[in-house]
Amino acid sequence: MRRSVFLCAARYHEIRRCVPINDLLINEDIREREVRVVDEQGQQLGIMPTQQALRLAEEKQLDLVNIAPAAKPPVCKLMDYGKYRFEQSKREKEIKKNQKIIETKEVRLSATIEDHDIDVRYRQAVKFLQDGNKVKVSIRFRGRQIAHSEIGSEVMQSFAERIKDYGVVEKKPMIEGRNMTMMLAPRDPKKE
Repeated sequence: MRRSVFLCAARYHEIRRCVPINDLLINEDIREREVRVVDEQGQQLGIMPTQQALRLAEEKQLDLVNIAPAAKPPVCKLMDYGKYRFEQSKREKEIKKNQKIIETKEVRLSATIEDHDIDVRYRQAVKFLQDGNKVKVSIRFRGRQIAHSEIGSEVMQSFAERIKDYGVVEKKPMIEGRNMTMMLAPRDPKKE
C-alpha cells in the first residue's frame, strides 16, 4: 500500500517521497540492482538488493537516499529526508545571512573641479566607504583635456590623500581611453 506523492506534509508513514531534489535519488527512484547501505548513525549494513534496502527503510519509517551514485555499488543512506532538507536549508540561510555583499559605488570628478564640488564628492565617498562599499573614482576628460592628463592625476592624488582616513587606494589611477579611474576600498581597522 505504498503511494508515490510529490513532497507532501501529510502523515509520514502513509506517504513516501520519491521525487529527487538537488540531484539526490530517493526511495523508488534508485534503479540500481544492489546498493551499499549505511544506517542513520553511519554504521555500514553492507551490500544488499535495492528492494531489501527499501523494505528496511520502510520498516524504520525512513527514506533511502543515494548519497554516492558514482560509487560501485552506489552508497545509500537511511535518513529522514524531510528533516535533512530542512536542516540543509537552515544552513544555507545562515550562510547567506552572514555574508556581506560589497557593492561598488562611483564618484565622478572632473579635471577642472572646484573645491566645493570636491567637498561634496568627498562626503559621498566617505559615506559609501563607511557603509562597507568600494568606491570607483573617475574623471572623464573632455576635448583637449586628455592632452593634460597630469592635471587629472593631481586631482586624483589630492582626493586619495584627503580620504586616506576612511579608505585605501586599491587600484592606482589609470587612464582607460578618455577616462581615468581609481578604486578605493574601506579601511579595515583590524589590520591596523
